[in-house]
Amino acid sequence: MKQGNLRAALAQDPRVGAGNVPLMLAEHGADLDAPRMGFDSAVDGIAAYTLLSLRQLTERVAARAEWFARKGIGRRDPVALPVTSAADVFLNFFALNRLGAIPALMNGNMPLDVAAAYIRRLACAGVVVDADHDALREHDLGAPVLGDAAETGTGDPDQAPPHYRHHGDDPVAITHSSGTTRVPAAVVHSHDSLFAAVRAVRLTEARPYGKVRELSVLPAAHAAGIIVVNQALCNGYEILCLSAQGGPFERSGEVILDAIERWRPTGVFGFAVTWAELARHDLTTRDLSSVRNWSSTGDCAHEAHVRRLVAVGSHLTWTREGAVEVAGSKFIDMLGSTEMGHSAFRITHRLGSDRYDRCVGTPYPFAEVALLDLTTGEEVPDGQVGHCALKSPTLAPGYWNDSAATYRSRFNGYYLTGDLMYRDAEGYYYHVDRASDAIDLGDGNWLYTALCEERLLARIPDVRDCTVLATRQDDGSVVTDVLLVLRDGADTGPGATTEREAAVRATLGEAAARTVRRIETVRDDDMTVGPTGKVRKFVMRQRILAQAQHGR
Repeated sequence: MKQGNLRAALAQDPRVGAGNVPLMLAEHGADLDAPRMGFDSAVDGIAAYTLLSLRQLTERVAARAEWFARKGIGRRDPVALPVTSAADVFLNFFALNRLGAIPALMNGNMPLDVAAAYIRRLACAGVVVDADHDALREHDLGAPVLGDAAETGTGDPDQAPPHYRHHGDDPVAITHSSGTTRVPAAVVHSHDSLFAAVRAVRLTEARPYGKVRELSVLPAAHAAGIIVVNQALCNGYEILCLSAQGGPFERSGEVILDAIERWRPTGVFGFAVTWAELARHDLTTRDLSSVRNWSSTGDCAHEAHVRRLVAVGSHLTWTREGAVEVAGSKFIDMLGSTEMGHSAFRITHRLGSDRYDRCVGTPYPFAEVALLDLTTGEEVPDGQVGHCALKSPTLAPGYWNDSAATYRSRFNGYYLTGDLMYRDAEGYYYHVDRASDAIDLGDGNWLYTALCEERLLARIPDVRDCTVLATRQDDGSVVTDVLLVLRDGADTGPGATTEREAAVRATLGEAAARTVRRIETVRDDDMTVGPTGKVRKFVMRQRILAQAQHGR
């Protein structure tokens, strides 16, 4: 079947969902032997960076499904997957869904003690570990370890059970939040919810001109990772999934840049932390000419990082002679979260773009957004900050084994994302902070830490990254700590430090500047981050309070 007709057929078939994409592609006549999906690690003797065809992918998935079936895993059985490689995540995701089981995907960077506690709360039917997580066998997991991820591909694909036929409401994955404010929460996704945006947007929008090769640096264990893989498979794109995700805890910028030069992708997917890691490098020294699009989800990306990325790469422009590659790429910023399932907002930046200051663009057509005053339940007017509330077919049904958290996040029929935003008169939305991080300074003044960080990065060139922590003390007063990570070669002399601190205070504004307790230059390692590389401000605030109480 031609790719255009195949995309239309998949979009219109209500049976297609996140749990059965390889099956549905085969049933709709997709080319079984075209190269489709690869990984940065070997798969059952197939070398790293080798693209598997749909036929090979299906066979490798069937082998794993048979292995799990022999272990007694079947319909509705949750299975925890604390593994590192993207290959182990996705192949076992597809295999467990073939059985109607529920893969509980776990970021490989989660500390072992946290991972053990998380698995116990899942109350799962079994656990699969890899060499990096073998020590979990020594913990009380509340479930048996079924084996090592390296064993799962040894099953007999010819003996695999028939593919389970999913209903739209069936759970197809449990993923987890980044844990920036607490222990990661287990979020359940359904067959329909995790495919809704692919159906509504990715299969109906215009297909890019020419060959599409995508590099996913997203955490494979995240909902966004699953969505990107499914949309690539359905659209007939080639996709390579990296296990390295970017972020200061990995120093993976070099790995990602090396992969871009080797793989020559037209598009790169990542989180905001990925771009921060890339921005620490001199991108002009690397061959990034193949990249037309950088696509971001999760947190809003920083202007300072976006401008460095759109300055490299290339894009197509049309002339009398046809399509011509010219310098400069696009950056597609899409604000989302685990619970949202798929980003609800998007904005595209190019060379010369000037709509920044944490503008996240406009909502997708499938997303109904309201900015609410939670005291009155009413929508706030344009220009006023409110709590972001969302109705969308992409929303996760709730939290696994935690109905209290599920219902607590709902308000007047909406899901509360935990974000503070405002809308301008033109209908563009701006993200100012997480509700848990913002501080009311009184007299109508608020300290929005994320917005402060955005402006510090944009206005002080020698600051590469930063974190603003605002804490209300026991006496009701507010203290603010500003932690700066400087660019390599930045002047750290007394004069430059004094000038930099003055610029920080001016950027924060008078009301916030009065709360500043310290402005300190730190290293990347001084930041407390979660599994996906996001700064855990809640933990850092608690640490600062504890130090203050002990006079340090």
